Amino acid sequence: MTPARLLVVTLALSLVGCQLVREPESSTNTPAEPPSTAYGVVHGWPVLPEGRILGQAVGVGVDSHNHVFVFHRAGRKWSEPLPTDSIQAATVAMFDGDTGELLAEWGRDLFSMPHGLTVDDENNVWVTDVGLHQVHKLTHDGQPLLTIGTAGVMGSDGAHFALPTDVAVLPDGSIYVSDGYVNTRVAKFSATGEFQFQWGTKGDGPGEFDLPHGIALDREGLVYVADRSNSRVQVFDSQGEFLSEWKSGTLGRPYAVAIGPEARAYVIDGGDQPLTPPDRSQAFRLGLDGRIEAKFGQYGNYDGQFLLGHDIAATKDAVYVVDAWGMRVQKFVLE
Repeated sequence: MTPARLLVVTLALSLVGCQLVREPESSTNTPAEPPSTAYGVVHGWPVLPEGRILGQAVGVGVDSHNHVFVFHRAGRKWSEPLPTDSIQAATVAMFDGDTGELLAEWGRDLFSMPHGLTVDDENNVWVTDVGLHQVHKLTHDGQPLLTIGTAGVMGSDGAHFALPTDVAVLPDGSIYVSDGYVNTRVAKFSATGEFQFQWGTKGDGPGEFDLPHGIALDREGLVYVADRSNSRVQVFDSQGEFLSEWKSGTLGRPYAVAIGPEARAYVIDGGDQPLTPPDRSQAFRLGLDGRIEAKFGQYGNYDGQFLLGHDIAATKDAVYVVDAWGMRVQKFVLE
C-alpha cells in the first residue's frame, strides 16, 4: 500500500472512531459502569431481641412516621407446591427507622406465603400472598380493611390472581398489582377493589412480561415494573402504554423497584437464583431516565451484603433492603 493510500485509510478509520464515540447510548440502556458506591450500611440496625431472627424477609415499606415495615415468612420457607395453611407466627415486623427498635409485630394466622409489601399515603399497609393468591389492605396495626382475590383459587380475570407479587398505590387509593408468577400481567383496581383494566402477556417485547416481580409509581403517575426474568425495568403511563425500558448487564435482574421522595428510582438486583458458585445481588440508585447514579452492596452474608435481595424502599434519608435468604432487613445511608 502506498503511503498516500495508507494515510487515507488511517484518516477514514479515525473518523469512524470519532463517530462511534459521539454516538449516543440507547435510551433503553443504563451505562456499563455506574459511579462509585455512595451508600454505606448502618451497623447494628435493626435491634432484635436476643436470639431472635426474622424469617425469609421479602417485603419492605416505610410510613410517614418513619416506621419500617418488614413482611417475612416467620419459620416458613418457599416450597412447591406452595402451602395454603396460614402461618401462626407474626409475619409483619415494624421497626423505628432511626433507632431500629422493634415497635410492633402482627400478621398472625393471616398469610400462607408472604411476598410484597407497600405502605400508602394514609399509612395503610398493602401486602400480597402468593400462596393464597390474594392482595390485602390492612391498617397501620394490622387490622384487615380490604381483600382482593379468592383464597386458594388461581385465575386470570378481574376477581382472581395467580401468585400476585406486589402492589403500587395511587393517592386516591386505587392500586396496580403485578400479578407475576403465572399471569404475567399488571392489573388496575379501584380503591374499593373493583377491577378496571389490565395489560401484559408472556414475552420479552415492549409491554410484555416474564415475571413482573415488583411495581412502583412516581408522583406523575408513571408505572415502573421490575420485569424480573426479562432482566429489565419497564416504564408505562397510567393506562399501561409502554414508554421505555431500563436494561443492562450492570443492572442485572431487577427483583423490585421503588421511587424515592427525591424523584430517584431504587432497584434491587436479586441475581439468577440459585447458582453455584455464589451469584450477584446488588442495589442501585437511578435517575428517572434510567441512568445508574450509584450502586451498593454485593453478594454475601456480611453487613452490607445480600444473599437474595428481594425488595427495596427509600426515604429522603435512607434506603432499606430485605434479604430473603439472609432473613434480615438492612439500612443504608449516604456516606
